Amino acid sequence: MYMDNSDDQQDLFQEIVCQLWKSYESFRNESQFSTWMYRVAVNTAIVFLKKEKRKVDRYEIASENVKDDEGDSHIKESQLDHFYKAVQKLEKIDKAIIFYQLEGFSHKEIGENLGISEGNARVKLNRAKEKLKEIIKKQGYGF
Repeated sequence: MYMDNSDDQQDLFQEIVCQLWKSYESFRNESQFSTWMYRVAVNTAIVFLKKEKRKVDRYEIASENVKDDEGDSHIKESQLDHFYKAVQKLEKIDKAIIFYQLEGFSHKEIGENLGISEGNARVKLNRAKEKLKEIIKKQGYGF
């Protein structure tokens, strides 16, 4: 889902397996093992995708020499950087909820994956979004 060609998919798969292996000691049985694996995989995929996007953006800018795109790319990269820095400051449960939301999961699916009710998932998601906004504002990046 994150990569278009099979070579990139294999690279991502290897990176996910490596991260699962490295972080296995952090699994505390507070959730299902599959939920923990999913969290590690999604986080790894997002970081991997972010790195790949930077490579593509830099290549396109260098090859096309278009100055307008460079400004847009810089702004987008800056926004993503602020966003990811803010997400890293959230508590683990809030990070998971934000990533589930980014993945397009419904409130019901988020609740099922985290072992909470749909209503609780909705409330926690709204609170996590508010925390994220506050963190981003404190970083000095205005809306």
